[in-house]
Amino acid sequence: MSINRMGKSARMSQAVVHGGVVYLAGQVGKGDSVTAQTREVLANVDKWLAEVGTSKSNILSATVWITDMADFAEMNAVWDAWVDPANPPARACTEAALATPEYKVEVMVTAAI
Repeated sequence: MSINRMGKSARMSQAVVHGGVVYLAGQVGKGDSVTAQTREVLANVDKWLAEVGTSKSNILSATVWITDMADFAEMNAVWDAWVDPANPPARACTEAALATPEYKVEVMVTAAI
C-alpha cells in the first residue's frame, strides 16, 4: 500500500493518505478570538480535505483542543455552523496548552476518501 504525504516539512506532514483514509495534522489559525481562529482552522481542514478529494461530510473523527474551556460554547458555535449535520463525526474536545500562547484552538481530523 502506498502512503502519500502532503505539505511536508522536516518535522511533519499536513496530510497523510493511506488506505483510503486521510489523517490531518492539527490545524491552527490566527486571530484574536476563538471565533476567528476556529473559522480559520476549519477553513484549513476544508482545504486539506479538498486537496485529497474528500470533504467534511466524510470526517470519521475529530479532536479539538482549546486553551480555556470557558471558550467551549464560542468554539462550538462556529463548529455547529460548519459541520455537516447529516454526517457529524465522532469528536472529543479537551483543554490543553497549545504550541504557542497565541493559539486558542487546534483541530485534528481523520476522514474517509
